Amino acid sequence: MPPQLNQPKDRYLYGIGEWYGRSFITLSGEERRHFAQIQLMPKRDRPVKPCLPRCSAGIQAPCTKEGGICSIRQYCRNPAGQVSMATGNLGYFTTTCPYRFYENDLAFRWIGETILEFATPYIVNQVKFLEHEGSAVGRIDHVLIHPNMESFAWCALEMQAVYFSGEKMIDEFRAIAESTGDEIPFPVGRRRPDFRSSGPKRLMPLLQMIVPTLRRSGKKMCVLVDRMLFNALGRMEPVQDVSNCDIAWFVVRYDENESGVQLQHDFVHLTTLEYAIEGLAQVNGLSLLDIEKRIRKELLQTHQVDFTLRKH
Repeated sequence: MPPQLNQPKDRYLYGIGEWYGRSFITLSGEERRHFAQIQLMPKRDRPVKPCLPRCSAGIQAPCTKEGGICSIRQYCRNPAGQVSMATGNLGYFTTTCPYRFYENDLAFRWIGETILEFATPYIVNQVKFLEHEGSAVGRIDHVLIHPNMESFAWCALEMQAVYFSGEKMIDEFRAIAESTGDEIPFPVGRRRPDFRSSGPKRLMPLLQMIVPTLRRSGKKMCVLVDRMLFNALGRMEPVQDVSNCDIAWFVVRYDENESGVQLQHDFVHLTTLEYAIEGLAQVNGLSLLDIEKRIRKELLQTHQVDFTLRKH
């Protein structure tokens, strides 16, 4: 029997991964609706929610992320309408708030041990490194300092979460607020992680500005990212030892189990500024056929003109 055409397929969309520090899939329907209703309130009337990753590190701070979304992930809806998180790498968490990296001080300890050989360095936040007419125009997220007063050993740290683009989240919040039951709701809007804006467009100019100054003094630049962002970047030739690197990429992952979602070490990638720029600047070029497919799709959506029906 010949295969049937146009069979229903699984559908995949990005939705909330962690909301106010908790996995979306383990929230009850009532908790999801409560969080969604908060987003529908005027901003001044919204109740203050704690930032759980920072609280776990001993920092009593409120959540300041618009929408309260720590991370996003892909969900799958099968032809029968059943919704689940996508399997494998498709369903992996992508960090959208840099404060998510603060969990239990794990990242700071890891970087301190690796670069400074000391697990509990002093930390200074938002250090100015560029100024124009006396005003700061560029800042380093954190500087980690060894407590030995004689050596004054330190390293710079930049944390990079991932921006996401697509349809507004307010539509998602409305749909969740109106949902019933405890089943996982399927995302209502199309959105995706914007790895290019998060990596090449944001990190590359920052590294080009600051790393030359740091390496003249023998200081290291550390960049903390999650596995999904690092894997979206181009290949960066590694170097074998911290002493030979300009930039140390600290890559984290998330492990999910019955007790929740935990931040974990993944790996460290040591490289030079030049190799990092090569990786960040790497772009996969599209073929002319692929470019024209995209043009035709936009024409059909915006002008209702279907060029696929025209002969070449």
